[in-house]
Amino acid sequence: MTPVIAIMGPTASGKTAAALMLARHFPCEIISVDSALVYRQMDIGSAKPSPEEMAAVPHHLIDIIDPAQAYSVAQFQTDVVQLVQQIRARGNLPLLVGGTMMYFNVLMKGLGDLPPANPAIRARLEAEIAEHGIGSLHVRLAQLDPLTAARLPPGDTQRIGRALEVIELTGQPLSTLFAQQTIAPPMLQMQAFSLEPSERAGLHERIARRFDTMLQQGFLEEVAILRARGDLNLNMPSMRCVGYRQAWEHLDGLYDAAELRERGIIATRQLAKRQLTWLRSMPQRIVLDCLQPDMPEQLLQRVGSRVG
Repeated sequence: MTPVIAIMGPTASGKTAAALMLARHFPCEIISVDSALVYRQMDIGSAKPSPEEMAAVPHHLIDIIDPAQAYSVAQFQTDVVQLVQQIRARGNLPLLVGGTMMYFNVLMKGLGDLPPANPAIRARLEAEIAEHGIGSLHVRLAQLDPLTAARLPPGDTQRIGRALEVIELTGQPLSTLFAQQTIAPPMLQMQAFSLEPSERAGLHERIARRFDTMLQQGFLEEVAILRARGDLNLNMPSMRCVGYRQAWEHLDGLYDAAELRERGIIATRQLAKRQLTWLRSMPQRIVLDCLQPDMPEQLLQRVGSRVG
């Protein structure tokens, strides 16, 4: 059976354009592997494909939940398995596209049997966060599980707390438990193509240019509408997406427009760094230089050799 084709890479590496190019040559359906694109009303800051792009080829797992809701990794795994079966039944090629590496990891290695949440431990960790800040817990996680700490944003209270909770419950780092998990069933064996920069400066330039474009397209207005709803806050997974927190804080008056731009670009660079750290732990991936002008042609040739 032809493996599922995956297009992965850091933010601003050109994944969407590459996927749309492949869809012009093969009967593809795109499955988004992006934890921000699942949310409705979050279009500009998540760099969501345009309505025209989504009309050109079937897209899945985009605009499926409200920003006040949560979408778990387990639900993502279930949804993707079902979608892959349905897409193949239609005679099309499933194309997994995105940069949420935790999602890719669970598709390749499985979710595993992690312990359920422990209310007592969680309450104690939340009290520590309230008293000392999330930074101290991130430092502790870096000592106990450096691999997990490296991929998590220092302000991600939910996932940092969960990682420390798992260590207390199992005595093992989350990264070790993931490494021990079984390989996903053959239906989800992937041929992964990773769009990575040959030099960091080029990617940083793209990130800055894209953030400026988002601001010009009305990103602040998008966040203002979300804030005005009254049922969202910065502790929710949706509002922790890169750029949204910085825009929200700017609208709260914590800093001016110039600092918003600087903070937004820095946060996006940090996200790209974490994504690249994850990618380098995937030796089976095929790396293509996203900064090379002929990258799309290289990708087309490589994919064509595998799908016939």
